[in-house]
Amino acid sequence: MAHPAAAALSDFIEKTHAIWARESDMKARMEQTQALLTGLVKNPAIQDSAKTWPSTEGHKNLLLHTDEKYGFIINAVVRAPNRKGSVHDHSQAWVLYGLVEGTESLERYDRLDDGSRPDYAEVKLSGVTIGQPGTVDLVPPFNIHAEQGGPGRSVAMIFRSEKLVGRILQHGYDMTTGKVTERYGPTQVEYSLA
Repeated sequence: MAHPAAAALSDFIEKTHAIWARESDMKARMEQTQALLTGLVKNPAIQDSAKTWPSTEGHKNLLLHTDEKYGFIINAVVRAPNRKGSVHDHSQAWVLYGLVEGTESLERYDRLDDGSRPDYAEVKLSGVTIGQPGTVDLVPPFNIHAEQGGPGRSVAMIFRSEKLVGRILQHGYDMTTGKVTERYGPTQVEYSLA
């Protein structure tokens, strides 16, 4: 018999497949998957399991699932208290960021310049949402954002519409200098909930 957290993840994947089979528009897929992920991050089996997940400090993600059928990726992050997150985007991918444990400030930024220089951007903080267990943020393609740690350990699950790491360059934004850097994203560490 499967571990309760593994069973919950498997059920989530099955229901996501049903959505993606009937819905071809990516925005609609992600909005409907957002409701499923909200249920998953609130699931007591996931919340209990998350207490033992290893730290992902050092620019890592736990890799929970790579979907062979639709290409989506399910990651998790485990962050130290008061972690300072970088300002970044996820290129063309849609991303759902769901908090399982702890609190984080979910920041959104507006780009003020015309984007004509690939190595430079003027960005300004446009909004902050305080995320808590059960909060799932939907981040559209090229949306500039950051997650800032709260006073305690925080754990989140991340659902990406496609594989980015090692395949698609994403952008980091330096708020002081305006420098834009390209990067492939965090190191993927395979992790099983079983």
